[in-house]
Amino acid sequence: MPEPIEVRKVPINHVTDASGLAKLIDEGIIEADRVIAIIGKTEGNGGVNDYTRIIADRAFREVLVEKGTRSLDEVKQIPIVWSGGTDGVLSPHATIFATLPPEKAIPTDEPRLTVGFAMSEPILPEEIGRRGMIEKVAAGVREAMKRAGIDDPADVHYVQTKTPLLTIHTIRDAKSRGKTVWTENTHESMDLSNGTTALGIAVALGEIEMPDDADVMHRRDLYSSVASCSSGVELDRAQIVVVGNTRGIGGRYRIGHSVMRDALDTDGIWAAIRDAGLELPERPHPSDLKGRLVNVFLKCEASSDGQVRGRRNAMLDDSDVHWHRQIKACVGGVTASVTGDPAVFVSVSATHQGPDGGGPVAAIVDLGPEPVTGYTPASI
Repeated sequence: MPEPIEVRKVPINHVTDASGLAKLIDEGIIEADRVIAIIGKTEGNGGVNDYTRIIADRAFREVLVEKGTRSLDEVKQIPIVWSGGTDGVLSPHATIFATLPPEKAIPTDEPRLTVGFAMSEPILPEEIGRRGMIEKVAAGVREAMKRAGIDDPADVHYVQTKTPLLTIHTIRDAKSRGKTVWTENTHESMDLSNGTTALGIAVALGEIEMPDDADVMHRRDLYSSVASCSSGVELDRAQIVVVGNTRGIGGRYRIGHSVMRDALDTDGIWAAIRDAGLELPERPHPSDLKGRLVNVFLKCEASSDGQVRGRRNAMLDDSDVHWHRQIKACVGGVTASVTGDPAVFVSVSATHQGPDGGGPVAAIVDLGPEPVTGYTPASI
């Protein structure tokens, strides 16, 4: 049986800041040795050379080593997934997941938050965009589900991954071994890695059958409704965090999910919050959340037809500002307008993650007694 989960969101006040994590440990809210995953947003450019992810990763791991008993090598095994780029009103932050001793958890037989993690086998550069990567990711997802105590894929509401993308170095490595790569465009490989990973998640959860290599990045009707995939230069395998619900472990948190059908679909965000178990009026307002929303996690994508609700936009034709940054800022603003909190996890490059032009949404809510642990804006 997995242990109950404590989950908190903390701000990142500058690129090397991990004081929010340190404060949670110092105040006894979580134990350093019980932190099992961290998912956050950093303020870099979100591109191949976004080193704010590496800087933040080091800062948070240093706190876990300093304040716990685990060695640096042990702490390096903890999945810490950073999505770079806080365009628009998005605010840098981290969501921290830690286990609780069962005796400290609120007892309940209702479904409550559970987390499992796994690392895939190393992913070779020639496998990115191809079946080899899909199979390795799917195997990792199944392992993470076991660790979360989840048997039914319907109880999985969010799968966050971080996978390698292609760099000049890894492309050269593949060629030196007589292999080919899907693309030699390193920035394009970010979308490619994310999309291939999402297909692996969808296969593991039974959302789709195993696709062919030719389907990758082309069959937009093949997607996962719970995948949130990021990629970067800082690892050579898939870090996989499976978040869902299970009965019997207790705790105060629950997760739900839905999808945004397009970039303006606020109803998709509210649907995920409702799916997590929070009762809301028919037409809710951020004030109805009452501090019970811990965080939402979204993926977004510019629609391949260059339109939103029948109106043309120029994102995909813009040579000055890449569409990654434009759609992230747009959906970040839409999401913050729902939650009343700009510190929301909005990540771009959502191929095979939700429908074309939209993306998956997961929401974690606090269903425990007062005082609640989510964010309450100073004013709404």
